[in-house]
Amino acid sequence: MNVQVDMLDHWPAQHDGVITRAQAAICGLSADAVDRLVRRGTWQAIHRGVYFVADRPFTADARIRCAVWGAGTNAVLSGEAAAFWHQVISEAPSIILVTTPRTGRSRAQGCRIRRRDIHSTDIVERRGIRVTSLELTVLEASIGNAHIMDRALQRHTDLEGLWRSHVRNPGRAGASEAKRLLKVAADGARSEGERLLTREFRSRGIRGWVANFRWGGYQLDIAFVAEMVTIEIDGWAYHSDHDAFQRDRSRQNDITPNWTVLRYTWFDLTERMDRVIAEITSTVDRIRCSQPR
Repeated sequence: MNVQVDMLDHWPAQHDGVITRAQAAICGLSADAVDRLVRRGTWQAIHRGVYFVADRPFTADARIRCAVWGAGTNAVLSGEAAAFWHQVISEAPSIILVTTPRTGRSRAQGCRIRRRDIHSTDIVERRGIRVTSLELTVLEASIGNAHIMDRALQRHTDLEGLWRSHVRNPGRAGASEAKRLLKVAADGARSEGERLLTREFRSRGIRGWVANFRWGGYQLDIAFVAEMVTIEIDGWAYHSDHDAFQRDRSRQNDITPNWTVLRYTWFDLTERMDRVIAEITSTVDRIRCSQPR
């Protein structure tokens, strides 16, 4: 068996159909032979020195691999694309973020280049490409997408690991927001969610509500007392356990005969606030209009 030919047969299958000119040389293919494959249409030149074997679908994995390998040997997959690569999220983003060192040369091909030095502990290799560690990936991908941190804390990592990565990589873009998210995650985000919603009520001039209203032995997160509408805020899912779930549902069952209950997650409040406010105000207005004058 020709070992080099065998390597050439298996390399594309093991790397999403992607191969570089340097990798082809290791497999025994000359530069002229690569050029002939491209001219025949057997390989497609995706970026400079990066090729795709044309007999297979061009998947999201292939697109990401082409972008990282096309950006140079020191390129590191980052952000949401790294979260996809670590299988924290299921859909690849439209923009692939790649980080390269502050010094040195790199090519921006099929991706958005960010020049920043990453702590060596937070650069790992997964399936043949360099990628930010799971912890740094979660910190960076969660900016504007806090559900990524919640999902990662449920299944992939823990707060201690995220804090360590945060400290190892100071001064990066989004670091202050990541620190805030870590603090929010530590307390389950329930209290932070209440603060977000009451702040929104005040800014929009919405009146008639009371925070932490006591009723029948229960403390309601936010209540429109006259209309008997209560807003309940759920914390992050990774804090949830069976007992807490049962307590929340038992409380809701006990107050539902008297109160209209609207439940929201912290992510509703951070990502869909306008929709939340519209639902709350329409519910309160409907009940207010139906009450006898």
